[in-house]
Amino acid sequence: MALTGRLFCLPDPARKPLSPDARPLEARLTALIAPSLEAMGYEVVRVAVLGRERPTVQVMADRTDGSLIAVEDCEKISHAVGALLDVEDPLPGAWTLEVSSAGIDRPLTRSKDWTRFAGHLARAETEVPIDGRKRFSGTILGADGTEARLRLDDGREVALPFAALRRARLVLTDALIAATAPPVDPTKHGMN
Repeated sequence: MALTGRLFCLPDPARKPLSPDARPLEARLTALIAPSLEAMGYEVVRVAVLGRERPTVQVMADRTDGSLIAVEDCEKISHAVGALLDVEDPLPGAWTLEVSSAGIDRPLTRSKDWTRFAGHLARAETEVPIDGRKRFSGTILGADGTEARLRLDDGREVALPFAALRRARLVLTDALIAATAPPVDPTKHGMN
Protein backbone atom coordinates (compact mmCIF):
# COMPACT_ATOMS: atom_id res chain seq x y z
CA MET A 1 0.00 0.00 0.00
CA ALA A 2 1.36 3.40 -0.95
CA LEU A 3 0.34 6.62 0.67
CA THR A 4 0.09 9.74 -1.42
CA GLY A 5 -0.84 13.22 -0.50
CA ARG A 6 0.31 16.77 -0.31
CA LEU A 7 2.29 18.47 2.39
CA PHE A 8 1.32 22.00 3.26
CA CYS A 9 3.46 24.21 5.46
CA LEU A 10 1.71 27.19 6.94
CA PRO A 11 3.77 30.06 8.29
CA ASP A 12 3.91 30.37 12.05
CA PRO A 13 2.49 33.82 12.87
CA ALA A 14 4.55 33.90 16.07
CA ARG A 15 7.82 33.40 14.14
CA LYS A 16 9.59 36.63 13.34
CA PRO A 17 11.02 36.81 9.81
CA LEU A 18 14.77 36.93 9.40
CA SER A 19 16.37 40.30 8.94
CA PRO A 20 19.95 41.39 8.29
CA ASP A 21 20.25 41.99 12.03
CA ALA A 22 19.18 38.38 12.69
CA ARG A 23 22.53 37.15 11.40
CA PRO A 24 24.44 37.20 14.68
CA LEU A 25 28.02 37.23 13.34
CA GLU A 26 27.37 40.07 10.88
CA ALA A 27 25.52 42.01 13.58
CA ARG A 28 28.42 41.55 16.03
CA LEU A 29 30.97 42.61 13.42
CA THR A 30 28.90 45.67 12.48
CA ALA A 31 28.61 46.68 16.14
CA LEU A 32 32.36 46.19 16.53
CA ILE A 33 33.51 48.25 13.54
CA ALA A 34 30.80 50.93 13.13
CA PRO A 35 31.96 53.26 15.95
CA SER A 36 35.54 53.36 14.63
CA LEU A 37 34.41 53.97 11.06
CA GLU A 38 32.03 56.72 12.18
CA ALA A 39 34.89 58.43 14.03
CA MET A 40 36.88 58.29 10.77
CA GLY A 41 34.04 59.89 8.75
CA TYR A 42 32.52 56.71 7.27
CA GLU A 43 29.41 54.65 7.86
CA VAL A 44 28.81 50.95 7.40
CA VAL A 45 26.42 50.07 4.59
CA ARG A 46 26.72 46.28 4.92
CA VAL A 47 28.87 43.61 6.52
CA ALA A 48 28.72 40.08 5.10
CA VAL A 49 30.68 36.96 6.01
CA LEU A 50 31.06 34.49 3.15
CA GLY A 51 32.54 30.98 3.27
CA ARG A 52 33.39 28.65 6.12
CA GLU A 53 36.94 27.28 5.95
CA ARG A 54 38.59 30.66 5.41
CA PRO A 55 35.75 33.20 5.59
CA THR A 56 35.79 36.47 3.69
CA VAL A 57 34.54 39.50 5.62
CA GLN A 58 33.05 41.99 3.17
CA VAL A 59 32.61 45.55 4.43
CA MET A 60 30.77 48.12 2.32
CA ALA A 61 31.02 51.71 3.49
CA ASP A 62 29.97 55.23 2.56
CA ARG A 63 31.48 58.56 3.48
CA THR A 64 29.29 60.36 6.01
CA ASP A 65 29.58 63.58 3.97
CA GLY A 66 28.02 61.81 0.95
CA SER A 67 31.08 62.18 -1.30
CA LEU A 68 32.40 59.24 -3.27
CA ILE A 69 34.74 56.73 -1.68
CA ALA A 70 38.20 56.51 -3.19
CA VAL A 71 40.73 53.68 -3.12
CA GLU A 72 42.59 55.53 -0.35
CA ASP A 73 39.42 55.51 1.76
CA CYS A 74 39.09 51.74 1.33
CA GLU A 75 42.74 51.38 2.37
CA LYS A 76 42.16 53.41 5.58
CA ILE A 77 39.03 51.41 6.39
CA SER A 78 40.83 48.14 5.71
CA HIS A 79 43.67 49.00 8.11
CA ALA A 80 41.24 50.08 10.86
CA VAL A 81 38.89 47.10 10.48
CA GLY A 82 41.76 44.63 10.14
CA ALA A 83 43.30 45.90 13.38
CA LEU A 84 39.94 45.65 15.20
CA LEU A 85 39.37 42.11 13.98
CA ASP A 86 42.91 41.11 14.95
CA VAL A 87 42.47 42.46 18.50
CA GLU A 88 38.88 41.35 19.14
CA ASP A 89 39.28 38.03 17.27
CA PRO A 90 35.56 37.41 16.51
CA LEU A 91 36.40 34.87 13.78
CA PRO A 92 38.23 31.65 14.57
CA GLY A 93 41.21 30.91 12.35
CA ALA A 94 42.27 32.72 9.20
CA TRP A 95 40.00 35.12 7.32
CA THR A 96 40.16 37.55 4.38
CA LEU A 97 38.97 41.16 4.52
CA GLU A 98 37.41 42.94 1.53
CA VAL A 99 36.51 46.62 1.77
CA SER A 100 34.60 48.49 -0.92
CA SER A 101 32.24 51.32 -1.59
CA ALA A 102 28.62 50.31 -1.94
CA GLY A 103 28.81 51.11 -5.67
CA ILE A 104 26.22 52.59 -7.97
CA ASP A 105 23.88 49.58 -8.02
CA ARG A 106 24.27 49.33 -4.27
CA PRO A 107 22.41 47.21 -1.78
CA LEU A 108 19.59 49.03 -0.01
CA THR A 109 20.16 48.12 3.63
CA ARG A 110 19.03 51.20 5.55
CA SER A 111 15.90 53.35 5.62
CA LYS A 112 17.98 56.35 4.53
CA ASP A 113 19.11 54.46 1.39
CA TRP A 114 15.48 53.98 0.35
CA THR A 115 14.76 57.67 0.98
CA ARG A 116 17.90 58.92 -0.78
CA PHE A 117 17.21 56.88 -3.93
CA ALA A 118 13.46 57.57 -4.19
CA GLY A 119 12.46 57.71 -7.86
CA HIS A 120 15.04 55.11 -8.95
CA LEU A 121 14.46 51.47 -9.83
CA ALA A 122 15.12 48.68 -7.33
CA ARG A 123 14.73 44.94 -6.92
CA ALA A 124 13.91 43.37 -3.57
CA GLU A 125 13.38 39.90 -2.18
CA THR A 126 11.65 39.08 1.09
CA GLU A 127 12.01 36.15 3.48
CA VAL A 128 8.25 35.58 3.55
CA PRO A 129 5.60 36.24 0.89
CA ILE A 130 3.97 39.67 0.84
CA ASP A 131 0.79 39.88 -1.23
CA GLY A 132 1.54 36.35 -2.44
CA ARG A 133 5.09 36.93 -3.69
CA LYS A 134 8.68 37.26 -2.51
CA ARG A 135 10.32 39.13 -5.41
CA PHE A 136 9.55 42.74 -6.26
CA SER A 137 10.76 45.20 -8.86
CA GLY A 138 9.74 48.80 -9.22
CA THR A 139 10.36 52.46 -8.44
CA ILE A 140 11.42 53.40 -4.93
CA LEU A 141 8.88 55.63 -3.20
CA GLY A 142 10.82 56.04 0.07
CA ALA A 143 10.82 54.51 3.53
CA ASP A 144 10.07 55.10 7.16
CA GLY A 145 11.68 53.40 10.13
CA THR A 146 9.92 50.07 9.62
CA GLU A 147 9.22 49.58 5.91
CA ALA A 148 10.33 50.51 2.40
CA ARG A 149 7.84 51.36 -0.32
CA LEU A 150 7.93 50.49 -4.03
CA ARG A 151 5.65 51.29 -6.96
CA LEU A 152 5.63 48.01 -8.85
CA ASP A 153 5.88 47.75 -12.62
CA ASP A 154 2.10 47.16 -12.80
CA GLY A 155 1.42 50.44 -10.93
CA ARG A 156 0.50 48.94 -7.56
CA GLU A 157 2.31 50.11 -4.44
CA VAL A 158 3.75 47.71 -1.88
CA ALA A 159 5.20 48.21 1.61
CA LEU A 160 8.12 45.90 2.41
CA PRO A 161 8.87 45.57 6.13
CA PHE A 162 12.61 45.86 6.78
CA ALA A 163 12.36 42.85 9.10
CA ALA A 164 11.16 40.75 6.14
CA LEU A 165 13.74 41.90 3.56
CA ARG A 166 16.26 39.27 2.48
CA ARG A 167 18.01 41.56 0.01
CA ALA A 168 17.35 44.70 -2.00
CA ARG A 169 19.48 46.66 -4.43
CA LEU A 170 19.32 49.46 -6.95
CA VAL A 171 19.00 48.63 -10.64
CA LEU A 172 21.70 50.18 -12.80
CA THR A 173 20.08 52.70 -15.17
CA ASP A 174 21.26 55.78 -17.05
CA ALA A 175 19.24 57.94 -14.62
CA LEU A 176 20.98 56.37 -11.62
CA ILE A 177 24.42 56.85 -13.21
CA ALA A 178 23.63 60.52 -13.87
CA ALA A 179 22.28 61.04 -10.34
CA THR A 180 25.34 59.52 -8.66
CA ALA A 181 28.02 61.02 -10.92
CA PRO A 182 30.40 63.44 -9.21
CA PRO A 183 29.79 67.08 -10.08
CA VAL A 184 31.89 68.41 -12.95
CA ASP A 185 34.51 70.97 -11.85
CA PRO A 186 34.64 73.53 -14.70
CA THR A 187 38.17 74.65 -13.67
CA LYS A 188 39.51 71.13 -14.30
CA HIS A 189 37.78 70.66 -17.63
CA GLY A 190 38.70 73.92 -19.37
CA MET A 191 35.24 75.44 -18.92
CA ASN A 192 36.27 78.57 -17.02
